[in-house]
Amino acid sequence: MVNVIDRDTVMCISLAARPGNHGNRFHNHLYAELGLNFVYKSFSSTDIGATVGGIRSMGIRGAGVSMPYKESCMPFLDAIDPSAAAIDSVNTVVNNDGVLTGYNTDYLAIRTMLVEHEVSTEQDVAVLGAGGMAKAVVAALRDTGFTRVTVVARTLERGRALAERYGFDAVSDLGDARPDVLVNASPVGMAGGPEADELAFGAAVARAASTVLDVVYLPPETPLTQFAASLGKTVLRGDEVMRLQALEQFVLYTGVRPTDEQVDAAERYASA
Repeated sequence: MVNVIDRDTVMCISLAARPGNHGNRFHNHLYAELGLNFVYKSFSSTDIGATVGGIRSMGIRGAGVSMPYKESCMPFLDAIDPSAAAIDSVNTVVNNDGVLTGYNTDYLAIRTMLVEHEVSTEQDVAVLGAGGMAKAVVAALRDTGFTRVTVVARTLERGRALAERYGFDAVSDLGDARPDVLVNASPVGMAGGPEADELAFGAAVARAASTVLDVVYLPPETPLTQFAASLGKTVLRGDEVMRLQALEQFVLYTGVRPTDEQVDAAERYASA
């Protein structure tokens, strides 16, 4: 276990308008568990261009990027991985000898979940939301092979702009439609939010679905996932999205892939 920071310690960071502790706890726990001479620390930035320059000049190995920097950091990078190019959004920067490449592990996590849980691409899908996470979801659905996807957005113009980019349709309300797969990529059900106790989709819509994915990870069990689970539906939770995207960041930074047991322990520690 690494107990000291020395001149050889490799630094990774996260950038967010309001930095939290989840990434610090998750990554540092795994560094210690695996005996890696790395340290992870969260920061904010008043000048994203200067901060990216600092990542390059100081040899910081990697950076997790949250809002509002996911798009604004991109002009300062040297290369954009297809995972980020698919949605014009970066949540991970990797520094290889001064060459900075942007990735999006949210997109990678959604694709991984859809494949690992064997969600059939022949099904109709409804995605609630039109923000950054909804973009990652819709792009991942397209690139996994789904062809019948509808974006549901309160502001139809935003929903249509997102849907049309990936060749899908948008509506402001599902009406009588009953999709097989429901994805909540909105803040509905998020702890502390104004709709924390609300179902992201109506009860009748949820009853008709076979699979429900809620990207909200706080709380791990949202009103939608609780309701779907009570009906015996296949439920994919936001904490799994968080776990997978953090794992892929860790692998990109270190080149080491922890075991499932180690990742589960790190996620429990980070969420405690």
